Amino acid sequence: MTQETTATAPPATRGRARLTPLLRLLVLTQLAFNIGFYAVLPFLADHLGEGIGMAGWLVGLVLGLRTFSQQGLFVVGGALADRYGIRPVVLTGCGLRIAGFGWLGYAEATWSVLGAVLLIGFAAALFSPAVESEVARQAVLWEESGAGPRTRVLALFTVAGQAGAFTGPLLGALLLGVDFRTACLAGAGVFVLVLAGHAWLLPQRVPGRPRTRVRGGGRLLLRNRPFLALCCAYGAYLLAYNQFYLALPAEVVRAAGSQAPLAWLFALSSLLVVAAQLPVTRWAGERLTSRRSMAAGLVLIGGGFAVVAAARPAGWTGTAGLLPAAAFVVLLTLGQMLVAPVARAWVPDLAEDGRLGLYTGALSSVSGLIVLAGSSVVGSLLDSGLPAAVPWLVLAAVPLAAVGLLPRERQGPA
Repeated sequence: MTQETTATAPPATRGRARLTPLLRLLVLTQLAFNIGFYAVLPFLADHLGEGIGMAGWLVGLVLGLRTFSQQGLFVVGGALADRYGIRPVVLTGCGLRIAGFGWLGYAEATWSVLGAVLLIGFAAALFSPAVESEVARQAVLWEESGAGPRTRVLALFTVAGQAGAFTGPLLGALLLGVDFRTACLAGAGVFVLVLAGHAWLLPQRVPGRPRTRVRGGGRLLLRNRPFLALCCAYGAYLLAYNQFYLALPAEVVRAAGSQAPLAWLFALSSLLVVAAQLPVTRWAGERLTSRRSMAAGLVLIGGGFAVVAAARPAGWTGTAGLLPAAAFVVLLTLGQMLVAPVARAWVPDLAEDGRLGLYTGALSSVSGLIVLAGSSVVGSLLDSGLPAAVPWLVLAAVPLAAVGLLPRERQGPA
């Protein structure tokens, strides 16, 4: 980490250290973001396929473009946060997310759906890297003050996000009793509240965060091989995680005849993270290096896909048919707990001076490119008529192959 990032370290405390006011706001921000987001996204694939009648490959492409416009353009939001500070970037992103959800609720033509999902994704490309890079910076300050390892702050950030991911689908499932448009407008309403709250509470300027020119960082980033290796491994994880929204809904509809159990599977994932993320992070921090923690998580994720692949030839339906999907959710979630906080905690050690926003954004941008390339392929595989296990076996191979891409770990435990 750079010298600038240690300028405003909070005072060390003994015992259970309390979060600074800024960290508390950023953690609650992640909670609110995910409530609004997950009230809509888990139900988008079914809406596009069943409600509008899009082909499987086109649904996969739309979801991939949504992810790319978000993850793929994080590098833009991160660079803008480095240049202008986090407040204007976060507020602009919230405004665009409100507009995007409102548009999606009324979109029916393919071009209109594409425009809405691109706007929704680009909104997150603005506010998420601004928030995430500041959380990472504050986590390093937390660690340097003696309050505890940085991964604990990032794990708490993940817990808040998953609490929102638990609440959002339940809200969305309730509102789908009316229609998909109502769910979209409710998601927009959540972001109206987020926008108003942050206009009031977010500081005009965060002390100790330098403002850096947008130009000049890209060439150094592209030469940073350990960072690019981390990006590729994280991208494989994100492609696997994206199957919550593509492969899992298809499997749930096949087994249960409807998407009704989907909200409960999302709830299961979120409750696991809320209940176990901090203990898992503490355990991994005491026993595993960063590289080993990410490798273990990727192996667990691959195992989740393998479970469904093994069960698919039997063609089970009903409760028995949902058990492999539930096992997939559990293993993917456990893998996420090991991968996501460690990857974010690793970025400050690899970033150039004053470029943490750029590097935080680039981590997601490279991942977004991988998801864009992979999502339409996965959609085609699911519709290809190949033996039922084949798409799941292909997906199992992706995180396992990514283990070999991980860079050397930073010194010290995860």
